[in-house]
Amino acid sequence: MSKWYPKNGRVIFHVDMNSFYASVEAAYNPELKGKPLAIAGNPEERRGIIVTSSYEARAKGIKTTMPLWKARQLCPELIVLRPNFERYRHASKELFSIMAEMTPLVQPVSIDEGYLDISECASLGTPLEIAENLQNRLKNELDLPCSIGIAPNKFLAKMASDMKKPLGITVLRKRDLPTKLWPLNIGDMYGVGEKTAEKLNKIDIFKIGDLIEADLFQLKRALGINGERIQQRAKGIDTSPVDPEAVYDFKSIGNSETLREDTTDDTTIMTLLRKLARKVAVRLVRKEVVAQTLQITIRYYDRKTITRSVTKSIYFSSEEDIFTIANDLFETNWNGEPIRLLGVTAQGLVEKGQIVEQLSLFNYQDHLEDEALQKVIDQLSSKYGKNPFQTIKEEADKDTPTTSFQKDFLDDFKQ
Repeated sequence: MSKWYPKNGRVIFHVDMNSFYASVEAAYNPELKGKPLAIAGNPEERRGIIVTSSYEARAKGIKTTMPLWKARQLCPELIVLRPNFERYRHASKELFSIMAEMTPLVQPVSIDEGYLDISECASLGTPLEIAENLQNRLKNELDLPCSIGIAPNKFLAKMASDMKKPLGITVLRKRDLPTKLWPLNIGDMYGVGEKTAEKLNKIDIFKIGDLIEADLFQLKRALGINGERIQQRAKGIDTSPVDPEAVYDFKSIGNSETLREDTTDDTTIMTLLRKLARKVAVRLVRKEVVAQTLQITIRYYDRKTITRSVTKSIYFSSEEDIFTIANDLFETNWNGEPIRLLGVTAQGLVEKGQIVEQLSLFNYQDHLEDEALQKVIDQLSSKYGKNPFQTIKEEADKDTPTTSFQKDFLDDFKQ
């Protein structure tokens, strides 16, 4: 058995659940199995956006982020459901619990994917046997399909899990790179987005294999330090550990939203900025952190995107503070052209318990006002059993699918 486990190397799994939201809904309601199914934020409205879809729907051309009206044109029989976040959270906790039974070295990276280090699990069988057992348990016990990549490091395991879906198991060894990895388009490489791919194309890098012999100076000039990192990964080099403690790490909290149509309308823009500020504030409270830096993202009608940020001398977490800072950033940097997307992100996060702030003559009165308001909120919370204002905010947020939900589920995993 030991021959399957390298003496000085590692055996890493990347487990990627297949069409997770749709699969959870089909597991909950078996009548949905085998049918074109999509999850969308506003199924009753044309402006809804596809969050995810079943493989039957994908076969009809349905894609994530596609407008709902277009998806219905492609597939008139499409079944569309609103997202049920609590159902997905519960399923996620169950599947990660099964993984943790095999090894304590489990690192969730989103609600539906994670890494396992099984280097010390020879007693459970060969890596392939362990992968088959895990895949079967997730399918039999939770009725959820997954694909698993097996490799000597996290990057290769991630690439391997994408090679066969659904219900695939792929082994990607370093000796397999010339035939399995290097012929792939550079845009298919994990960590290389559309803009990075465009930059690489300009220096004649079109396949992952082209990175191997690329001039490092030229790569760094095009991509900065990231150039060397992706070259190392293309060579199959990735020393990052499977770190269960990484679930506790988060460096920013943000939300973004695409407008239903490109706009220059001040009221529409300010309403969205206020909404995003509220969402970020709610998540800061939930995680019991405050921020010192705020960043806004503006994407224009032509997909040109800019980000601008400012760092304050004091920490902030309230909706009003976030909105005020975001609004100032926006007014300073908007060029007046139609906007397609806005984003607000809080950075420089610090846990509230770690902050020791010396009140100055300039912010002393603000703190007195905050304390007075907090006293009223505490009184109402005692009367009604919880903060009524927080309830209002949570209700406003609970039916809106955003990418932030993919990260927020980690709070459940930690408990």
